[in-house]
Formats: sequence, structure tokens, C-alpha cells
Amino acid sequence: MSWNLDLLPPPPKWDGPLIIGGITIPSHFNLAPLAGYTNLPFRLSVRRLGGLGLATTDLVNARAILENSHKTFALMATNAEDRPMAVQIFGSDPGEMSAAAQKVESLGIPMIDINMGCPVRKVVKGGGGSAMMCSPTNTIDLVKRIVDSVRVPVTVKMRLGWDDDNLNAPYFAQAFEQVGVAAVTIHGRTREQGFSGEVNRAGIRAVVEAVERIPVIANGDVRTLADAATMRNETGCAGIAIGRGALANPWMFLQLDRWIQTGDPGPRSSFDERLDFMESHLRALIDWRGEHYACLDFRKVANWYCKAMKITREYQQTLVQLDTLAHFLEVVNALREQGPPKGWHVFDATEPTLSIPKGPNAHW
Repeated sequence: MSWNLDLLPPPPKWDGPLIIGGITIPSHFNLAPLAGYTNLPFRLSVRRLGGLGLATTDLVNARAILENSHKTFALMATNAEDRPMAVQIFGSDPGEMSAAAQKVESLGIPMIDINMGCPVRKVVKGGGGSAMMCSPTNTIDLVKRIVDSVRVPVTVKMRLGWDDDNLNAPYFAQAFEQVGVAAVTIHGRTREQGFSGEVNRAGIRAVVEAVERIPVIANGDVRTLADAATMRNETGCAGIAIGRGALANPWMFLQLDRWIQTGDPGPRSSFDERLDFMESHLRALIDWRGEHYACLDFRKVANWYCKAMKITREYQQTLVQLDTLAHFLEVVNALREQGPPKGWHVFDATEPTLSIPKGPNAHW
């Protein structure tokens, strides 16, 4: 079903392509890293729909890279179809971070992203993630050391600051540009906010205005085409990174890219097409990790798919306890026969709730 173009704002406009460190990104819409979700099978599944620009891996621990952790190397898995892509590393030790970056580069990875945005305690307590925004001099030195240690482009993903009294992302962006960082992605919240409250687009704009040449990618609460237009218009960003919105609507990249190219996003995804995507995603997971672990991985994302499609609790509970491909096909075939649930409409798919840490941030 097509969009009612009369209800959409004008599509966002850019003067030219998004270029990061000499690499031309095929669209202005990137897949933001989401721990536990944006692995190779999901990235490939979304790429095959079309419209995706840069995709970034889950955050990976620099020390675990140096220790040759099997799980960590699985998170960095990629192939020739998965381009352009970046591996996102986190840590706080300059020696470990630069050595890990060199090891990532040696694997043929075309871009490295530094995580300065994760608010979760297990990352922050070690001085990584958002905690890096509390030590400007050390952080800038660390980032420079990484940039100087590799030949591939290095980017940074960060928040606006630790809290509303310390919105220092513009300062960092300016300093990072001076030490050779190729691009910055800004999540429009502080660490204190976590994932609550509204994205501060004025704060993102301040980062855009702080740099001279490097692209600033905006991130946060882009769930619809209108959200993307608002983000571009109010921030002046060079591109948009989409995370949770992509789990609810993997076609968003294709729709956005078509929209800016032609003025028409093209058709919405049908109920059956969403079932097809679920199946292709699970099969990609099986090819990657085998049936047992694929089913365990799929359980997490199944919640998103079911909520976006308004699948009944009975089927949802079955899918979040999935154990075999045959079991999955049995459920999907039943859903195909029944057709869309009563009240479901292609225009109703919205972002479900992502499980995030609760309680005071200090206890995350």
C-alpha cells in the first residue's frame, strides 16, 4: 500500500552524497549499532531490502579483541556484501584501544567507530562509553592515538554530554576534527537521560555548527519518515543513524532513500512481506551460527517483529521460545493462513518498547 503523499512533509534534502573519510556512503541513512541486535545476519537482511548506507557492528570490547575472544570475533563478523561497515570498539586504555584498532584494520575492516555513548554501567564503570565525556584531555589524546595508529577512517559515536550541565559534545566534535576523526554520530540525549525523555535536536545542531568539514550524523527517535525530515531540517545533519526504528520497520532505509530520490517512499511492507523478512533473518542467523544458537538470537528480535505486526500473545510467546526452524515455519505458515490480525494495518506498525536498564543510572 502506498503512502498518502499529502500527509507527508517535503523529503529532507542534501546537496551531495555522504562521504566519510573518502568513502562514499550509498545513502544518507545508516544503521546505528544496537548491542545484541545489529549482528551480521540482521545487517545483511536489512541491506537486501535496499536503501541502507553505513552499518555498524555491536560494540566490542577492545581488550577482548586483543585476547582473541571467540564471541567478540563473532560480533565483528562481516563479508563482501556487508559494505560499507564499521566495527565499533569500546574501552578506556589508550594502548589497548589503539592495538585493538590495528587488529581490526588487519582483518580488512574498512572503518572503525569509537563508542563514547553507551550509558550502561558495565561499560561506564571501566571508563568507556559515556564516561569518556568526563575526561576531555585524556579522551582527545586517546582518540588521536587511535587515529594515528591506523590508515582506515576513524569515527566517534557519542552523546550530548554526561548531563544537562555538561553538554560538551560540540567541544569534543571540534577537537576530534582537529585530530583527524572522519565523522561524528551524535545521539541527542545525555548519559543522565539514558533512553528517556526527548531527543535534543538543538543540541545536535550545536555539534553540527561546531565542526568545519567532517559530517555529523544525527541519531535518536527517528521512527518515521516525518521524524527523519524533522531531524534533518532542525539539525542540518549530514546523515541520520537509525537503531530501534529499524527493528520495528526494516524497510525504513529503503523508504527514506526512495523518498529523497523520487519524492515517493514507495509501498509500505505488507503483512506477508514482514513474515518473509522474519524467515530470511532467521535463515541468515542459522547460516551464521547454526540452528540452536540462531533460535536463541532470534528470540530477542522476535518480540520486536511481533509487536510491530500485532501478532497475538499466543504466537509471540511461541516465537520468543523458539527452538528449531521447523517450529518457526509451523508458526509462520499458520500466520499466513490466518492473515493479518484484526485491526492490523500497514500504517499502524510503530516502534515497540526496547528492554533498557531501569532505575537510577548509577546502578545500571
